[in-house]
Amino acid sequence: MKTKFTVLIERDEDGLLVAKVPDLAGCHTQAKTMSELLTRIREAIELCLDVRKSRHEKVILPEFVGIQQIELRV
Repeated sequence: MKTKFTVLIERDEDGLLVAKVPDLAGCHTQAKTMSELLTRIREAIELCLDVRKSRHEKVILPEFVGIQQIELRV
């Protein structure tokens, strides 16, 4: 069965790309290139799911609605 995961990607202060999967606590990785990042986050998701499966934990994914950026003067 295929499942879609939402992945948030940001660039950190050192210029590295950081990927996080909000629906899987602790599932994140970083890389210098987008290609490398996408490979690593797929591996991270598989590892997180394997750990949950070994603990007999269910993965319940909420429906993705969207992301908004809000600009404020700070």
